[in-house]
Amino acid sequence: MDNVFPKVKQRFGFGFMRLPMKNGRIDRDTTCRMVDDFMRAGFNYFDTAHGYLGEESEDAIRTCVAARYPRESFVLTNKLSNEYFKTEEEIRPFFERQLKACGVEYFDFYLMHAQTAAYFEKYKRCRAYETAFALKAEGKVRHVGISFHDNAQVLDRILTEYPQIEVVQIQLNYLDYDDAGIQGRQCYEVCKKHGKPVIVMEPVKGGNLVKLPKQADEVFRALGGGSNASYALRFAADFDRVFMVLSGMSTPEQLQENISFMYDVCPLSEEERAAIARVVAIFKKQHLIACTGCRYCVAGCPEHILIPDLFADANAKLAFGDWNSEWYYEIHTKHNGAAKDCIRCGKCEAICPQKLPVRKLLRDVSAMFDGGEGNG
Repeated sequence: MDNVFPKVKQRFGFGFMRLPMKNGRIDRDTTCRMVDDFMRAGFNYFDTAHGYLGEESEDAIRTCVAARYPRESFVLTNKLSNEYFKTEEEIRPFFERQLKACGVEYFDFYLMHAQTAAYFEKYKRCRAYETAFALKAEGKVRHVGISFHDNAQVLDRILTEYPQIEVVQIQLNYLDYDDAGIQGRQCYEVCKKHGKPVIVMEPVKGGNLVKLPKQADEVFRALGGGSNASYALRFAADFDRVFMVLSGMSTPEQLQENISFMYDVCPLSEEERAAIARVVAIFKKQHLIACTGCRYCVAGCPEHILIPDLFADANAKLAFGDWNSEWYYEIHTKHNGAAKDCIRCGKCEAICPQKLPVRKLLRDVSAMFDGGEGNG
């Protein structure tokens, strides 16, 4: 699509949700080097939210980006997240703290975060949208949008009630495109119907489309071209309403690989599209857990279960014949809850963007690793 936001230089953005870590904290030195490489290559879009990486992400934006580059040289997106306000009066003070944390005077994009039918009702009740539009009028926000995690009908309702919304961030990847729960295709079509530019999140599904099952990996390898990540990112960019594809990158090597094919990204060929369809079919036969590792579920778990890590262990055992998945499961449960410790409170399912039946899945994981079915 035409560049409706001229300040945005390329269609690939650096998500500050997954960054290089060192001793449990963000590795600022490595992140700074990655930011420099990203900017030097002609990219300038960064994405954050207050809760990312143990509430360190915004500060990393300040130290690694805002303190080192002129404000007009980069584009910054932040979000109003549900857990940080309960009333209309709390929104502006929270927003001002976000500006200070990021070290900027304005956000290029400010998104109502993770909108669902239930969250939307709260945001309306607290006049969150109206507050965001007022912040735009004051010059503290340049564009107001939403990030979205529900069905297409809910998205259509939000965009109908608030036509002032300028941009929509949705989950769009080749595995979820025709998924009945995520509804990637239908949500994209709603954006198109309302004429809204699209930001893509989870284009590689939390890394699940990089480390593929052996049979799927061989399909892409037979093309003799790009990496697994390249096909996933290019698929997401290959839609006429998409103006930005986000990726969380945790190593300089990942960043270099991604920018190599996302600068003036090439459309997929028919051969590549056919290969993607074969990979999707292979995935559907694997019955893998479709967790993206966002970790929203971890903070509220009363049994301190590292749910995404246990799901990753299970996927490794199922898909890749990973001989050391038992070892990693032991590491992930040594100082935290095991799958069998789930008390089925449902807090994880209420917050899961993927709408996974987490309690049932934990029973499955428990049967795989604990030799049982948990407490439920």
